[in-house]
Parts: sequence; structure tokens; C-alpha cells
Amino acid sequence: MVSLWVGSETDLPTLHQCRMADRLEFRLTCLHNVKSKDHDNDLDLVESKSLEDASEIHRRQSRSGTWPRTRSLNAPSPVQQFGPCGRIMKNSSMVMTIQDPASQRLTWYKPPLTVLVIKKVRDASVYSPFIQLVQWLIEEKRMVVFVEASVMDDNHLDHYKSFAKIKEKLMTFRDGKDDLTDKIDFIICLGGDGTLLYASQLFQQSVPPVMAFHLGSLGFLTPFQFENFQEQVNNVLEGHAALTLRSRLRCIIMKKGDTQNKSGDKANQVPTNVLVLNEVVIDRGPSPYLSNIDLYLDGKHITSVQGDGLIVSTPTGSTAYAVAAGASMIHPSVPAIMVTPICPHSLSFRPIVVPAGVELKISVSPDSRNTSWVSFDGRNRQELVHGDSLRITTSIYPVPSICAQDQITDWFDSLAECLHWNVRKRQKHLDELTDLTHSSSNDTLDSLGKEDIEKENNS
Repeated sequence: MVSLWVGSETDLPTLHQCRMADRLEFRLTCLHNVKSKDHDNDLDLVESKSLEDASEIHRRQSRSGTWPRTRSLNAPSPVQQFGPCGRIMKNSSMVMTIQDPASQRLTWYKPPLTVLVIKKVRDASVYSPFIQLVQWLIEEKRMVVFVEASVMDDNHLDHYKSFAKIKEKLMTFRDGKDDLTDKIDFIICLGGDGTLLYASQLFQQSVPPVMAFHLGSLGFLTPFQFENFQEQVNNVLEGHAALTLRSRLRCIIMKKGDTQNKSGDKANQVPTNVLVLNEVVIDRGPSPYLSNIDLYLDGKHITSVQGDGLIVSTPTGSTAYAVAAGASMIHPSVPAIMVTPICPHSLSFRPIVVPAGVELKISVSPDSRNTSWVSFDGRNRQELVHGDSLRITTSIYPVPSICAQDQITDWFDSLAECLHWNVRKRQKHLDELTDLTHSSSNDTLDSLGKEDIEKENNS
């Protein structure tokens, strides 16, 4: 069956239908098991569910925010399934919807069939690893490999004879035109951190598990080395891998007049809706004036930001632009949102960390001299004028990043290797200070200097 999909574009709709049928069958099976297991407690569950629903409705009505939230202690509960095949392994130690991060391990409820390979662009050093990986996935693992359409147009790859053999077997897609939802089981990135950010951008809902190889410049988010890629990919495909669930921010731009404008241009009626992995940046753009931005948290006005701008970042983004602006570095498993001012016109305006479950609203102050500009992970830059607002909260769709070792080791290795965190020369032990070992506490620098001069004269 696997060979039918390789290089056959006409079979993709059939593949998609099979995927959807399998997912529906799996969900129905899980629902049946839950119902049969809890049949004796149905009445109690219905009663408790009714009470929970009533309290939930009351809580939502009392909130100033408008977005529905999933039940969790600190943040919206992330979905447990990643793409058509991957999901979090069930663990009996789960408390409510929060799982011990150390127990988050990848499992496949069916063998992954399709893989998306993303390579760094305009980098000749990635060509050879890219061809080796793709050839091995097609010929050895019998997987369907998706690549960007621009890869097929790269003339440099035609210089490799091995690429000509597999070129016709590759499936292609175009960013912004082709929908990859439910078509990709597994993602492999070859390059730097930008390849992982691009993978996040491609999947604006559930993201398949991502395995990132370090072939770029910094590589903070790419823990795997390419030398023994066959062994490492095999381990992941067999389900021997830890996961880091990197939370993302759901960002919605409400343009002025969206709620009142019921006719006219549809573009003005549909707000911009984006998921970001690193950060949202609101700045003053080309204007020479200070940014004047109002910041709300769950509908309550917190402060007005006067400075060059504001960074709203995820814990993953805390080691990117935010740390350069003076923020703390937060482990990606911590459910939080970071708010960091950019060059604030106040010495007391320090970065803050808020719970991941809150909703932030950012708008241009009515008395601001200029507009503001917003960008999402460095892309889709657009202007915020007076009356526009930007709403930000934690998404339920994280990026499941596969660990080379585990969550803790990978993160601290990246801090040490990429950012040289807490690197300094070691302080010498007192035994190493030979000039002080023979001196008493009553000796002064003058007396020690005189002794040295006398020794030189006698010699």
C-alpha cells in the first residue's frame, strides 16, 4: 500500500480520505471505551457535568474576554494529538489537564506514512544532507516525502545525480495555496531556528511532531546532529522520543469598524488570525515619535507603554528578541506569556510574566502622536491605526518539538552552547595564589613589595 503513494499525485485525495476515516474510527473507539468503562457512574457524571457547565458558563460570562477557554489550572489545555498519527502517550499520573512535562513522550497509534522535509534556503551546505535524507526516507523507509515547490526549481540540486533519481517521487506544495492539514504525519527540519518557525507558520492548527537537525547558524531550537541521522530518525519512528510542547500565541487583529461594518469589503470584516511560536512585536515603525500603546489584561487596563515598542512572547521566544531586550529566559514547558518593553521611557518599567490563560489586548492610545506596527515571528508586518486592537492569548495548538535527549538537558545545552550562558573564567583557589600563601594577615602590600625588592638586590 505504501508504494502506491510514492510519486503519485492522483492518489493524494484517497490518502486524505483514508486518514480522515482512520481518525474517525479511532475517536469512536476511544469514545466507546470511555462509555463502557464509566457506565455505572453515568448519573453522577451527568450531575457533576451539569454543575461544571453551569459554573463554566457563569465564569465565562463574568470574564471581560470573549474567547472560550478549555479547562486548565494555568493555561488553555493543549490538544493531545499532533497531525494524523502522533499524540501524547497517555499517563495515569495526569492531574486535571496538566501533565508532568517529563512524562511527555511521543507515541504513534499507527506507523507514520508522510513526512514533510523543510530545508534552509540559499545555503549550499544543506544540499548534500537534504538529498541523503530524502533518498533514505523514500528508498529505505518507503515514506511519502513532501517538499516545497521551490525546491524542485532549484538548479543547484540538479548537479547531484542522486537527486535526479528521486526527484519524480517527491510530492510538492506551495505555501499559502495548498492545505497540508491531515496530510503530514511527521516533519523534519534541516537548518536553523528559522526552519522550525516556518514549520509552525505552515500549520495554523494541529502540528505534526517536528524533528529539527542543526545545520544553521545558531541552532537553539535544533538539538539533533546530522551525522547519524538514520539511527536518530529510526528511534523517533519507533516512538523512543521525548517531547517539548512549545506553546504558541493566538493573535487576532480587530480592525476599526469590524464589528459595525456589516457590508462592503470582506477584507475589512475578517480579522487577521495568526499563530506565532516566538513573539509578537509592536513598535513605532518609521515614526520618530515614541510609541504610546495601551495594554489590557482580561479587559482591565494595566498600563500605557511609552517607548520604542512592546514584545509579547512565548517561553520559547524568551530566548529570542525578548532576552535581547532584558527579559528573563523561561523554560518552554512553563505556561506563561512574557511582556517586555522595548527601550521604555521609564526606568521602572521592567519585563513581566503573566499566566498563560489570560487574554491581552493591545491598542494605540487615543492621544498617541503616531500609529504602531505589528509583526508576527518577524513576518506579516502591518500597521495598527487608532481604533484597531490586537488580542493575544495562548493557543491550544502547541508545536511538539522532539528532544534529542530530554526537555531539561536539551534546553540547558542550548543555553550553554548557543548563548554561552554564565560563561566566565573560574576564580582561582587560594592555593594557586603563590604570592599570598606565605604572607600573614598583618602583611601589607608595601611590606610585601619591599621584601620582593630586597630579594632582587640580594640576588
